[in-house]
Amino acid sequence: MQFQQLHPWDLTPKEARQLQNDLRTRVLKIDQFQDIKTVAGVDIGLKKDKALAAVIVLNLTDLQIIDGVVAESRITFPYIPGLLSFREIPPLLVAFSHLQTKPDLVIVDGQGLAHPRRFGLASHLGLILNIPTVGCAKSRLCGEYTQPEKQKGSYTHITDKNEIIGVALRTRTDVSVVYVSIGHKISLDSARKLTLACCDKYRLPETTRYAHKAATGKMLEGLHYVNAA
Repeated sequence: MQFQQLHPWDLTPKEARQLQNDLRTRVLKIDQFQDIKTVAGVDIGLKKDKALAAVIVLNLTDLQIIDGVVAESRITFPYIPGLLSFREIPPLLVAFSHLQTKPDLVIVDGQGLAHPRRFGLASHLGLILNIPTVGCAKSRLCGEYTQPEKQKGSYTHITDKNEIIGVALRTRTDVSVVYVSIGHKISLDSARKLTLACCDKYRLPETTRYAHKAATGKMLEGLHYVNAA
């Protein structure tokens, strides 16, 4: 799979924050797609200075794996809250570069617009790949919300500084919410609906669950393994 290199990665934290402020104006908050037939999940497993980056592509209709890559490479950026994309995207791009199937949508285990500078991992990755992305996080980074009803599919808006930045979505009845936000090239309504469509029996989307298994070393059928460390 091909993608564009928007910027260098050897940045200081100050330069990285400024880049987020610059690039966030390029995020598209409307649907820029036709039919979504394939959806990918991404995750990173860490071991000292190395990362195991997983990209898993599923059919949206049956949520079965059709393609995937697990790539081992080095981590070069420190862990700094709010700058996760600069640590995780370079290893993920190694995996994407070996992917045979370009997904119609990527659901990221992290934030999109629901980020202090409105440019989380999902938005950053979406701009580079130039495809629709959604942030679906297990925890909230910023903003306030009220708890939605307990039934599956219920949601409430997450707001920050009088701006709607995402939704708190109940993906299973009586289970904790996930935090969904626009990544790139998608509306918040579509981001919510497509995230829910990827949640079968569990709180997290199947895309995230498969990617997490692969990134933590579990062997899954149909994946390609690459060592770029």
